[in-house]
Amino acid sequence: MKSINLKEKHAEFTKQWHPHQIAIVDDMQVLLAKLQGEFVWHAHENEDELFQVIKGTLYMQFHDRTEVVNEGELIVVPKGVEHNPMTKNGEEVHVLLFEKMTTAHTGKVQHEKTQTHYPKI
Repeated sequence: MKSINLKEKHAEFTKQWHPHQIAIVDDMQVLLAKLQGEFVWHAHENEDELFQVIKGTLYMQFHDRTEVVNEGELIVVPKGVEHNPMTKNGEEVHVLLFEKMTTAHTGKVQHEKTQTHYPKI
């Protein structure tokens, strides 16, 4: 039971689109990630996913619209909804993710950006 400094934890890694686990809450994991550019269209059939923007602006693409998520804001993507997070103009965005331990990084989609292991920091 210690406080976690998100800025310090984000400084511990450089790899983009590779979440790092900082805590576990029951069957949920708290992850930090650095995002730049466009990810991959995917969905999580059985899990919701929360993105909180710590630094920068995240653009969460859905098939019918794009939601702008500014620093200090969050968005919840409901289970089963196909989405594609992205950033613009070369900006690196820092996010906190909150999701079930069973959530696959890119759902059923296999892509070069897909991660199967989240390092603990």
